Amino acid sequence: MIKITLPDGSVKEFEKNSTPMDVAKSISEGLARNVISASFEGKTVETSTPLTTDGSLVLYTFNNVEGKKAFWHSSAHVLAQAIQDFYPNAKLTIGPAIENGFYYDVDFGEDTISEKDFDKIEKQFLERAREKAEFKMRSISKADALAYYQAQNNQYKVELIEGLEDGDITFCDHSDFTDLCRGGHIPNTGIIKAVKIMNVAGAYWRGDEKNNQLTRVYGISFPKQKELTEYLELLEEAKKRDHRKLGKELELFTFSQKVGQGLPLWLPKGAALRGRLEDFLKAAQKKAGYEMVMTPHIGQKELYVTSGHYAKYGEDSFQPITTPKEDEEFLLKPMNCPHHCEVYNHKPYSYKELPKRFAEFGTVYRYEQSGELHGLTRVRGFTQDDAHIFCTPEQLDEEFKNVIDLVLYVFGSLGFENFKAQVSVRDMENLDKYIGSVENWEKAEQAIINAAKDKGLDYVVEEGEAAFYGPKLDFMVKDALGRSWQLGTIQVDYNLPERFDLHYKGADNQLHRPVMIHRAPFGSMERFIAVLLEHTGGNFPLWLTPEQVIILPISEKYQKYTEKVLTLLENSEIRALVDNRNEKTGRKIRDAEVNKIPFMVIVGEQEEKDGTVSVRKHGKGDLGTFTIEEFISLIQKEVSKTLVPFGS
Repeated sequence: MIKITLPDGSVKEFEKNSTPMDVAKSISEGLARNVISASFEGKTVETSTPLTTDGSLVLYTFNNVEGKKAFWHSSAHVLAQAIQDFYPNAKLTIGPAIENGFYYDVDFGEDTISEKDFDKIEKQFLERAREKAEFKMRSISKADALAYYQAQNNQYKVELIEGLEDGDITFCDHSDFTDLCRGGHIPNTGIIKAVKIMNVAGAYWRGDEKNNQLTRVYGISFPKQKELTEYLELLEEAKKRDHRKLGKELELFTFSQKVGQGLPLWLPKGAALRGRLEDFLKAAQKKAGYEMVMTPHIGQKELYVTSGHYAKYGEDSFQPITTPKEDEEFLLKPMNCPHHCEVYNHKPYSYKELPKRFAEFGTVYRYEQSGELHGLTRVRGFTQDDAHIFCTPEQLDEEFKNVIDLVLYVFGSLGFENFKAQVSVRDMENLDKYIGSVENWEKAEQAIINAAKDKGLDYVVEEGEAAFYGPKLDFMVKDALGRSWQLGTIQVDYNLPERFDLHYKGADNQLHRPVMIHRAPFGSMERFIAVLLEHTGGNFPLWLTPEQVIILPISEKYQKYTEKVLTLLENSEIRALVDNRNEKTGRKIRDAEVNKIPFMVIVGEQEEKDGTVSVRKHGKGDLGTFTIEEFISLIQKEVSKTLVPFGS
C-alpha cells in the first residue's frame, strides 16, 4: 500500500500502482468526471500515471490554471494532427499551452495557411477529438527518436532531441499521431468539445531571426461550446475597450512616426487626466510624509554602472550619449532609483531624521524592440510614480505596511477591487542573475512575506520574479473583463545602499546602512492609464474624467443662461463645457454619449424661466429637472463616494 496526501492534509491509502484517476474516483464520481490533470510531489503527471511511492497529490480540473495548461497542451497535439491531415509535408516544431489557449509552430514548406483555411481545420480538429483517443506517454531511446524524425526529414525535432539526454526522452501517442513531448495531458481527446483558431503569425525558429521563419497557428479550446461562445463574446468586448481605440476616440493621446515609435504624445484631455492622477497621488503622499524631488532625464554612464542598471539594461537600451569631452558618456535614465540614492547622499543623516521618503514622477527610457511595442502598455519612454524610502532596519516593517495602505487606497479610489498580491522572490536555480548577499536577500524576502501576512493580503509566492537587486510585492489586478494586470509594486532593497555607500549615524554614534524601499502604486502612468481605460471602458470615475458635464442649449437664444450655468458649475470646481454647435439636441446627446461625458445638462425656455436644468446621465438616460444648486450637490456627492482623502 502507498499513502497519498491530499491538499487538505488528509492521507489515504491505495494499492501500489493506483493512478490519480483512481484517487479521484475514491473521492467522488463527480470529481473523477472533471479531473483532467494532476501533479505528484510537485511534478506534472498524467491521470493514468501509476503511483508507486508515498507522496502528495493534487488533482486539477479545467477551472485550475494547471488543468487549463494540460487541456490546451493536449489541444496543441490535436491541432498538429489536424494540420497534418491536410498538409502531410508540414514539419511540426513546438506546440505549448499559453495564457489563453495554445499555438503550434509549423514549417509549411511550399504550402500556405490563411484565415480561409481555419474552418476546415477546426472541423477536422473536432472530428479527431471525437475519436476519444487516449494520450499515452512512452520512453524512447535517443537513437530511435532521432531516427524517427530523420525519416520525416524534420530538422527541427532532430535539433530538439540532440539537446536532450538519452533516457529523458519521451513521445506521446494518441490515435495515429505521435509527437515529441515531456507530458502533461488530459485523459483523452474526447474531453475537448469546442475549438477556435484565432490567427496565424510569423515566428522565427527558437525566436532567432537568423533561423527559418515558421507559421505560428494560435488556437483556443474548451470542454463546452458555451465556454467558447462566452470567451469570444469577451474578446469582442475587449476590442471595444482597447485603450488604443478609446484613447483615439476620447482624444487622450496619440503617436507620431516623426517623434518615434513607443513615445506617446499626450493631448490636452489626456494631459489633464494624467495631471489629476498625479495630483491625487501627490495629495496622498504629502499626508504620508513624502517629499517631492526632481531629477534629470539623463545621467553619467558611471551612475548606472554603479547601480547595476547598465549591466541589466545597457545592451538592450538606448545607446550612450557622447559629448565633446573625450570619454564622457551619458545615458537616458532607465530607472529613477540611482538618482534618488544620490539625492539621499547629498548630506549626512542621523537615525532621528529617518525615514526619508523621496517621491518623483520621473520619466525613464528603455529601448523596447519595435515588435514588442503596444499602445501605452509597452512604450520606450514612460513616467513612473516612483518613490524611495530610506529607513533603519527597525523601521522597515512599518514603512512597508504603510506603502501597502497607500497602494490599497489608490486601487479603491479607482475601482480596482479584485486583486491578489504576489511575493516575487529569487529563482533559486539561477542565483547569478541577482546582485547582493544571500543574507540580505533572505532578510528582504522574509520582510515582505511578514508584511503581507500581517496586512491580511491574499498572496502567492512566485520564484524568479524578483528584480535583480531585490524581492518585491506585486499587485495583480483583475479588470472588468477578468484579465490580470500587474499594477503597483513595492520592493525591499539592501543592495543599492551598499553600492552607493549610503549610511546614517545611529544611536551608538556609528555609521549604519539604511534599507531602501522602492514603490510605485501606479507602476507607470502610461500603462496604468491604459489598464484603467480598458477596465472602465472609458467611463472614468467622476472625479477623474476629463469632462464631467456638457451643457446642451436648445438654441442660441439661451446663450446667456448657458453661460450662467457654466460659471456656476466652474465656480464649484466642476469641469464643464458647452456644445454650441448648430445641431439638433438629439444629435448632441448621441455625441455626448459616444464621448462618455458623465452628465448632460439641457437648457431651454422652461429651464431659463425656472432657473433649472434638465439632466441626463451617460448610459442611464433622463434624471429629471434640478435646480442648479441641486445638480451641483448631486455631482459633489457622487465624487465624494469614490474620492475619499487618504487616511480618513
